[in-house]
Amino acid sequence: MSEPTSNFQLPTSDYHIPVLFNETLQGLAIKPNGVYVDCTFGGGGHSRGILQQLGAEGKLFAFDQDADAQQNIPADERVVFIPQNFRHIQRFLRLNKMQQVDGVLADLGVSSHQFDEGTRGFSIRFDGPFDMRMDARQTLTAADVVKNYTEQQLHKMFEQYGEVTNSITLAKHIVQNRNHQPVQTIEQFKTLIHSVVKGNPNKYLAQVFQALRIEVNDEMGALKEMLQQLTALLKPGGRVAIITFHSLEDRLVKNFFRNGTFEEEPDNPFVSVVKEKNWKLITKKPITAMDDELKKNKRSRSAKLRVAERTETVIGD
Repeated sequence: MSEPTSNFQLPTSDYHIPVLFNETLQGLAIKPNGVYVDCTFGGGGHSRGILQQLGAEGKLFAFDQDADAQQNIPADERVVFIPQNFRHIQRFLRLNKMQQVDGVLADLGVSSHQFDEGTRGFSIRFDGPFDMRMDARQTLTAADVVKNYTEQQLHKMFEQYGEVTNSITLAKHIVQNRNHQPVQTIEQFKTLIHSVVKGNPNKYLAQVFQALRIEVNDEMGALKEMLQQLTALLKPGGRVAIITFHSLEDRLVKNFFRNGTFEEEPDNPFVSVVKEKNWKLITKKPITAMDDELKKNKRSRSAKLRVAERTETVIGD
């Protein structure tokens, strides 16, 4: 699957450009009368690609916790929009009388629209509320995290989610100075940490903001919960395609498809562990964007696509 064998019509939108569009639709192997789920509707690009392949009997359930995404819902009776986090996928599909589906897609991370809206607080390019909530109904904001987390919590967050080189120093500096300086806006936070920024300021701040965004929205927790529901949710032969933008996300997806767990399993010739095998890897290695897409869409640089197929459950070593 290194090269797409067919080209689908890429929807154009100022809201968001879907990454790895052809590769994702090809990986899903869409059945015209199938039922599919787009966990991250956003600008609706991938969803429109799925709808192009569905017949009149097909159905698409689109999830998105961001209220802004609702402006992109197509006027198509085959679409059911669910304004919720995909961590609740099974619950809301069952509420819609759907027990199993033929395919699931998740394009993780932040949409171009979210980055470009300064009032959302996701981007270092704008000043605005230090927010970063994808779902405005939740209460925790980036400002809350910076003001209330312990030094140890901040250090762990910046190290794991942002791979910030001086995460210990950064956490200590924030705790020592946050009571003397306001952190309600992006510029106020940038001023707070200015003296400990290392290397390229834009790259450093991007890593810090990424860590805060992942924490505020519990992105790793939501991903784990969604993955754990897929085994029961997908029909045998159904496929899941997941696009990640962070090494931690990719590792979770890889380990789940290979081992059914979220941890690396070391090879031990002296220990035999019997476990269920539920997934066939369609992509042995993650698919990345080709040169043409990289030139047109910078966001695709860190995108990795993994596709797996639900198999009949077998017991193996």
